[in-house]
Amino acid sequence: MSMEVAEEMDRGALEALYEESFKNCEEGTITEGRVVVIQKDRVIVDIGYKSEGIISTNQFMPDELNTLTVGDRIQVYIEQREDAEGNLLLSKEKADKMKIWDELEVAHQEEREVQGKVVSRIKGGMMVDIGVKAFLPGSQIDLTPVRDLDGLVGKTFPFKIIKINHRRGNVVISRRALLEETRDKRRQTTLSTLAEGQLLEGTVKNITDYGAFLDLGGIDGLLHITDISWGRVGHPSDMFAVGDRLEVLVLKYDRESGRISLGLKQKTADPWMNIASKYPEGSRVSGKVVSLTDYGAFVELEPGVEGLVHVSEMSWTHEVRHPSRVVAVGDAIDAQVLHVDQQGRKISLGMKQTAPNPWDVIQARYPVGTQIEGKVKSVTDFGAFVGLDEGIDGLIHISDMSWTRHVKHPSELFKKGQRVSAVILRIDKEKERLSLGYKHLTADPWEADIPARYQVGSVANGTVSKIADFGVFVELDGDVEGLIHVSEVGPDGANKLEENFAIGRNVTAKIVKVDCEERKIALSVKDCPQEPGSQATEAASDQCNIDPEPDVGANLRVRPDPDQEQDVPPSTETT
Repeated sequence: MSMEVAEEMDRGALEALYEESFKNCEEGTITEGRVVVIQKDRVIVDIGYKSEGIISTNQFMPDELNTLTVGDRIQVYIEQREDAEGNLLLSKEKADKMKIWDELEVAHQEEREVQGKVVSRIKGGMMVDIGVKAFLPGSQIDLTPVRDLDGLVGKTFPFKIIKINHRRGNVVISRRALLEETRDKRRQTTLSTLAEGQLLEGTVKNITDYGAFLDLGGIDGLLHITDISWGRVGHPSDMFAVGDRLEVLVLKYDRESGRISLGLKQKTADPWMNIASKYPEGSRVSGKVVSLTDYGAFVELEPGVEGLVHVSEMSWTHEVRHPSRVVAVGDAIDAQVLHVDQQGRKISLGMKQTAPNPWDVIQARYPVGTQIEGKVKSVTDFGAFVGLDEGIDGLIHISDMSWTRHVKHPSELFKKGQRVSAVILRIDKEKERLSLGYKHLTADPWEADIPARYQVGSVANGTVSKIADFGVFVELDGDVEGLIHVSEVGPDGANKLEENFAIGRNVTAKIVKVDCEERKIALSVKDCPQEPGSQATEAASDQCNIDPEPDVGANLRVRPDPDQEQDVPPSTETT
């Protein structure tokens, strides 16, 4: 072969290789190159072209640049084969992005999940970095609405690509789609093994007034408030919080409706079984106050078993208007079992029964007729309550305050806090009432003194104390009252009592009757001269024939029946 022919063949081969290098170096394509030089601001890459390409070091991540060595092969994007200076311009950043887009399109076609990091919150959803910026709509974030979207920023989750457009650079992803798939798989697994009486673990996902809904693994069950505890539950939120993990028992599963009823208390034995033998009536128990109502305090004797101490069973001596005045929630107390209703799940307790009954002490220590001393606790319209050292209050009824004086209100004689003496009149242990007498500290003047001092036919002086339709009351010496009946005023004065008599005016009258049994004194001014200038002077008559027994009762100071005085309503004044 001649030299000319050989040279011609070599030149042809070189031209072929040169043309081939141009085909592999088209602008806008990705090719592989070898790093030949690493400089401070650029990296020189050989892609088999007539000249080597240049990539700015800004396109490399810091850790990637630190590990880059001469001879490494990398993917590059051909931006321009020759610039104004004849340099081949390459881009690693664009090559990486095009590679990511290719991988995302494959993941979309094959419905594979991709990992992404939530970078920011935008209108309508979130922006997520999955290698490129992708949009996560708000409706695709979770199975339920998320209240704190800002709390997701910076967190990484798996996502599913639901829409991709490389040319527009648009990617839409969903987290909810993956959660739904997972839920459906768990749901099928749960339903395939679900049976009544089975123990399951669930997560509290919602709390209502009537119970809590638990996620059992793709399917929800209801734990009703009545199945939470054997004891009383005020509200499910007092027992659980959203997110709590609970082990529950499947009580009922309706396959047609898909409803699942759960129970928590059924995991333990019913504490009310044989409760009557465990807490017999009359036994002493200890417990903790768990709640208060207007009518009493509920006391927990053991988990699931509560008893009620009614306000009437809290004190022997004081009327308890509200339990909070005696106990508080959290207090440990002793009580006595009064009654057990196993079927109704009720236990009645008494606190006062744990202390001696002061009424037993009173009855033994203070027989009727005993003189006692105490402090006035309160004054009412019908009497005064006096406190004894044993903590019991006795009542001095207004009718038992004076033998002779007409007491209009107990405050005329007694003040709150005053120390007084009194006599025990009656003790009613069953009704818890103690009757006291103040006037009984002295002898009854109607038995001897009054009949001797006020004799029929004698004249007495007094002061008008009250005017009624049927006559005039006159206060005589010794706080004794007499009545001038209208029939004993005179023919003209009977029609004008208020004009003829004035309260506080002195009156002279004749005693016409003294009834010690009825405690009445009847008076007459018909033939009795009055003080000069008094209105009754003209009304007085010269007639001496007086009716010794007027038609109407002549006096106050009738002692009431002791039995009737106990029907007076109890004091409403604060003691």
